[in-house]
Amino acid sequence: MPTTDTARNVPRPSLPVNSWAILGLLSFGTELSGYQLRQWAENILGYFHSVPAMSQIYTELQRLERHGYVRHRSVPVADAPAGTRNARAKRGYEITPEGREALAAWIRDVPVEYPTARNGAMLRVWLGAYADPERLREIVAEHRDRSEEMRASAETSTRIAEHDYARHRFATLVTSWAERRYAAERDLAEEVLSELDELLYAPGGTDTGSSDAHGGDGAPAAGSSRAEQRTNS
Repeated sequence: MPTTDTARNVPRPSLPVNSWAILGLLSFGTELSGYQLRQWAENILGYFHSVPAMSQIYTELQRLERHGYVRHRSVPVADAPAGTRNARAKRGYEITPEGREALAAWIRDVPVEYPTARNGAMLRVWLGAYADPERLREIVAEHRDRSEEMRASAETSTRIAEHDYARHRFATLVTSWAERRYAAERDLAEEVLSELDELLYAPGGTDTGSSDAHGGDGAPAAGSSRAEQRTNS
């Protein structure tokens, strides 16, 4: 990223990714409070970036304001009687022209991070030798069902984006991508379930390495296997 803010001829700061995400939310042209930023983040940001906590949002807003990328004004709260000592106000934040320039420079110049691949369900499948087979199946089935919930949520967010981000077609493109992503994750989980059944319960399949399925020397414990119990149930 360029080291100089060309508009003000000052060094350009190095900001955390959360700063750029919040600045991006403000770039759609709507003045937002910290709470509204959190709502907007939950509606769309969580499909491709972690949703900042409220404390993080306010920390980054202060950071952005110090650098001149954001400004705020006090907005009277509707239910506070005007002119009274107890009248309350909230802060509304908006992006500045310098903030728009900085955002464009970040998109243009900063290398894109590698995608992360954290998946709690697959971590547990990887350690499946220590798991009860039925519990392992439940974990994958839960992951499949949650993926479908996320797909449906992304579908709803697409409708929201079409309304709230009407002038910004790229937002709808991203929520549509999220729909397809979670649909693919759901379908992959269903395939893993079938493959898991073949591994665990097919003739000659693999049982787990947990202590209740094997003796202390790693040999199968006496009595019927879980595969036999499943077949006979």
